[in-house]
Amino acid sequence: MSVFGAYSQYYDLLYRDKDYAGEASYIHELVAKHRPGAKTVLDLGCGTGRHAALLNAQGYAVTGVDLSEEMLTVARAAEPAGSFVQGDVRSVRLGRKFDVVLSLFHVMSYQTTNADLRAALTTLREHLAPGGLFAFDCWYGPAVLSDRPQTRIKRLEDSAISVTRLAEPVMYPNDNLVDVNYQVFVRDKRTGIVDELRETHKMRYLFAPEVSLLLEASGLCLVQLSEFMSEREPGFASWNAVFVGTAVE
Repeated sequence: MSVFGAYSQYYDLLYRDKDYAGEASYIHELVAKHRPGAKTVLDLGCGTGRHAALLNAQGYAVTGVDLSEEMLTVARAAEPAGSFVQGDVRSVRLGRKFDVVLSLFHVMSYQTTNADLRAALTTLREHLAPGGLFAFDCWYGPAVLSDRPQTRIKRLEDSAISVTRLAEPVMYPNDNLVDVNYQVFVRDKRTGIVDELRETHKMRYLFAPEVSLLLEASGLCLVQLSEFMSEREPGFASWNAVFVGTAVE
């Protein structure tokens, strides 16, 4: 089972406060700025398909790819007419090109080795149409080291369950990695039964110079680096940065 196996059951509840609509509008603005007229979108690491559904509603034809079949089951139930494919962002090949290739919600930070990152960027490049645009966000190194990860507790509920999630980070400074150790308690409101699950998500924080090198090696060219959801230059307070670019002609 993938790292999001059991987690996928409670994923949308845990992130129901995430501004998916605002993020989809932000992506639309990036596309309008850098690739006006784009119609087809590949969403690498689409999760439960929330971004894909919103972009479909804006007139794009979105294909979503995710490693977790459990996540895709949720996506297909929510968007029956959507196009979702099970695959690894490091190796999937769909045999077609797209005007825009996205990889959102820190998917690139889950690529924890140089080989993983190179492979994921190669996948991105292989699916990018001539003149196409890519955009991905990640944990941004200067902010992670300035405002280090801390233990956090999150509590949410709906009509059926209540969820308590404990996140405990362990940093590996020489590898630019953080293990986020999750302990999740899910209580069934009807029966009172409590289930517990534990998962570790290994995350890599990235720096602009290393990303630039990896992009260049993959035949990609950076055209914008900013805080995610803004036009501001990222810095010590920018945990989430977005890299936007095109294929080298």
